[in-house]
Amino acid sequence: MKKTIYVFNDGEFKRKDNTVYFETKGDKKYLPVEDLKEIYIFGEVTLNKRFLEFITQKEIILHFFNNYGYYAGSYYPREHLNSGFMILKQAEFYLDAERRIKLAREFVRGAVYNMLAVLRYYQNRGKDLENVIEHIKELEKSIDRSFTNEELMAIEGNIRETYYEAFNVIIDKPEFTFNGRNRRPPRDRINALISFGNTILYTAVLSEIYKTHLDPRIGYLHTTNFRRFTLNLDVAEVFKPILVDRIIFSLLGRNMLKASHFDSKLDSILLNDNGRKLFLQEWEEKIKTTIKHRELGREVSYRRLIRLELYKLEKHLMGEKEYEPFVSRW
Repeated sequence: MKKTIYVFNDGEFKRKDNTVYFETKGDKKYLPVEDLKEIYIFGEVTLNKRFLEFITQKEIILHFFNNYGYYAGSYYPREHLNSGFMILKQAEFYLDAERRIKLAREFVRGAVYNMLAVLRYYQNRGKDLENVIEHIKELEKSIDRSFTNEELMAIEGNIRETYYEAFNVIIDKPEFTFNGRNRRPPRDRINALISFGNTILYTAVLSEIYKTHLDPRIGYLHTTNFRRFTLNLDVAEVFKPILVDRIIFSLLGRNMLKASHFDSKLDSILLNDNGRKLFLQEWEEKIKTTIKHRELGREVSYRRLIRLELYKLEKHLMGEKEYEPFVSRW
């Protein structure tokens, strides 16, 4: 399996013959390009055209984050698998309001079922979550009664707001109290964790899209507009509860993340470098974890599950099989 590298130091990427390395003051770290899938860059780095030409040839994606850990953008090498046929199919489904809303509903439905799976997991471990679960199940009935994306997004927002009510019950730590979702900037530690985790998931899905025939610029739940990518946001909805949220609960439940892993910046609270490194270590462990796939009958990693979700979407667009979102059973 190809690797992901996270760069927090300042330095310079350089190419030497058929290899590349990252140079900091007094140190060079050579990168295993043949086994490298993507590089997440959090530090201040410089690079040149020779380096970019080489990683394009090797199909390596760069994801850039600013000093606050916010996603800044990606260097997405030329799409070597893109097909005109698939792009036309994506556009066809987007422009047909009925087919678009049908797909969008499935992304939301997958997200809701996985939220319920997470809640039941913690309910089975003694957390009082029955009211939240029943409320979400009631709200879920409205998904099929939505006929515009605006209506569907409003329903999804209500469901997620209800779901977030469970966070304080699950986490149960005064220093990590959660008073509802806020972004740009996050104003408490849980919001900082959710924002960072969601960003890492968005970029992971983007990297998987690169290995398919799909175009990341055409989404269905999130409106396709002048924003660079939207399909990754759609697919990420399905995986947020079982990847991002479960990682947050695990890190806090095992007392790995503490208040010292966060910094206050003006009117926001953000993970510092040590906090991000801890989260990313847990993230890497999680997406490498394998589970028994019911249809394939074999073990697959969570990262592979994301790719399989995209293949299911391709089959849906080609009329081979209706898309059904992945739903966790544990």
